[in-house]
Amino acid sequence: MSAVDTEQTGRPSASASRSPAQRESRKLAQRVLSFGAKSPRPVATAVGAAMLGALIALWWALSATQTVSTLFLPTPLEVGAKLVELASNGTLFADARMSLYRMAVAFLISSAVAVPLGTVAGSYGFWGAAIEPLMDFVRYMPVVAFVPLTILWFGTDDAQKFVIVGIGTFFQQVLMVMDVVKRVPPEFIAFGRTLGLPGRRILMRIVLPFSLPGIWDVLRVSLGWAWTWLVLAELVAADSGLGYRIVVSQRYLQTDTIMAYILVLGVLGLVADQLMRALECRLFPYAKGAR
Repeated sequence: MSAVDTEQTGRPSASASRSPAQRESRKLAQRVLSFGAKSPRPVATAVGAAMLGALIALWWALSATQTVSTLFLPTPLEVGAKLVELASNGTLFADARMSLYRMAVAFLISSAVAVPLGTVAGSYGFWGAAIEPLMDFVRYMPVVAFVPLTILWFGTDDAQKFVIVGIGTFFQQVLMVMDVVKRVPPEFIAFGRTLGLPGRRILMRIVLPFSLPGIWDVLRVSLGWAWTWLVLAELVAADSGLGYRIVVSQRYLQTDTIMAYILVLGVLGLVADQLMRALECRLFPYAKGAR
């Protein structure tokens, strides 16, 4: 405590009277709440859990007090009981397995074509000029409008689901990968040319290592789109899968089943996203300092 604090006020200042633990808590709050600050992992986890808990509490309050009829918004307990029932009779796992298969195949095919195409288009001006206008043109066409056509072309088999997921993700992936590749600093490429490397080796030794973390982010984001378009396809034309079960439940006002499957979709998406994040740290440790 400084002499000025005691002489001017006759008592210790507020900052001087705080305990070390209080001062550390205040510093942590300032770091977390200040503009541009990144929350430490434990703080981010706690805040996320608190927000999820608040949402569940609001849901419980609305349904338990009959503010919204349980016919339209069943309680969390009812949804949990339905989840246990669906899991015990095998229905949930059968539907989830079919949806996971469709999403994985469609996403892998789309990504396997989009990433090389976007990389080449972002690296070579000629191919960028040839590909980008077409990608821009198609990506503004609503995917929903293709559903009736794909049913006519492919029926309601899995191929139709693959095409819908592909239309919803492929064109966006190509453009986003192009943008990532174009962000390679020109001086890196100039350095490769100074070393006498041909264009192909510059692409493989300089452009790709720099771009891969960004490309991985593109895949992580587009994975969420793949789930969305898959459920849309299953809602319209399917005889199995998570989306199909939601439509069947809607016909019979089985809102507890609908809510249960929506929660399952959210959990599957969250798990997939976290796996992608964990793999990113393992595959591209050199990119940590740049983020």
